[in-house]
Amino acid sequence: MEWSWKRIPAEYLVANVRLCRDGKLADRPGFLHVQKGLVAALGPGVPSREDLPVLDGGGLVCAPGLVDVHVHFREPGQEEKETIATGSRAAAAGGFTAVVTMPNTRPPVDHAPMVRYILDRAQETGLCRVFPTAAISRGQEGETLTEFGDLVKAGAVGFTDDGRPVMHGKLMQFALQYARVLGVPVTCHAEDLTLAGKGVMHAGYWSTKLGLAGLPRLAEDVMVFRDVELARATGGHLHVAHVSTKGTVEIIRRAREQGVHVTAEVTPHHLTLDHACCRDFSPLYKMSPPLREQEDIEAVTQGLVDGVLDCVATDHAPHTAMEKELMFDQAPFGVVGLETALAVCHTHLVRTGRLDLGQLMEKMSSRAAETYGLPCGRLQEGGEADFLLFDPDEEWTVQPEAMRSMSRNTPYGGQKLAGRVKATFLRGRPTYRDGE
Repeated sequence: MEWSWKRIPAEYLVANVRLCRDGKLADRPGFLHVQKGLVAALGPGVPSREDLPVLDGGGLVCAPGLVDVHVHFREPGQEEKETIATGSRAAAAGGFTAVVTMPNTRPPVDHAPMVRYILDRAQETGLCRVFPTAAISRGQEGETLTEFGDLVKAGAVGFTDDGRPVMHGKLMQFALQYARVLGVPVTCHAEDLTLAGKGVMHAGYWSTKLGLAGLPRLAEDVMVFRDVELARATGGHLHVAHVSTKGTVEIIRRAREQGVHVTAEVTPHHLTLDHACCRDFSPLYKMSPPLREQEDIEAVTQGLVDGVLDCVATDHAPHTAMEKELMFDQAPFGVVGLETALAVCHTHLVRTGRLDLGQLMEKMSSRAAETYGLPCGRLQEGGEADFLLFDPDEEWTVQPEAMRSMSRNTPYGGQKLAGRVKATFLRGRPTYRDGE
């Protein structure tokens, strides 16, 4: 029987694919049997089921749906930049079937009805799983804790004031204590504002040459050290967002060796771009934390390879074209990344031999899901049929105008990348297919 994209059957086979499971890519063709949104069976060869529709994978890689634990979908309050619907479309195009949203919307996600609103909007859209985090402090003002119990009951999977650091040490200590009781992580935006000052890019050669205020590594390292020690004292689960410095990698490495419950993420841009990209004053290279130096890129890359840094997360941060056309020091921090993340990492990590494809897929799916304890990111019998089909050989050029996100602020515009998502499936239903 032939496959029909227009009418999705309740049960079908995906055949002639290279299965990617548990960090390993199969050498020979295999199959995936989907039944009512679940994986009924999977393995090498093709089962003899002539009664089922068959989707011929054409030798593509079939991997678990990707999981991004750090996105900004801007809704509510900044729908001119992104919405849950448009962000979900961008996620599907990038091979993601699950995302964790940050709470710095307007107003912030600091009470239970806001969590339920995000979950309801995500369900209406139906293109990817959306797991909201909630704010640590009311209004993200860093003074009073939110109602952690109510927020978790409503569906929050963790707490963070991302976009703003929690400068009050006692407040962060209480947050880790309460979150530990509830079994969820606290994610830190690692930046000591007293050291960061009014910096807009990495403090180094290029900030000096360009006459721009610099953000020193120390602003990140000091805050990570403080929060690691608070996690050690409380036994709470600390998750470090967007690691960018060699110092932070070493702090986390030592903490993990000593048994501190700390996990961490790194972004594609901090793995591939350095502060020299800012030499033409383009705000497309302005992000927080800033692009660092080559020694930092090497350190975070090795940290990801070694497992000190658990996963890749995009920190997808959409902004309007008008905002990103301002002067460098006036433009907002942030870049989009959902639609380019896998290809960027495949090009710069797999093609260069730092990771193999199975390892990369694991760090962008199951390992990412584990940092927040999410029930997704794996291909296994009886599990949800969330998967993607990926062509590791196809080369393509990033065209910002063709993105599904409402915003186009990508630092990779015009770059040629290797590897492309051909289709994404959520609960067995295609959410994206090669341009559609």
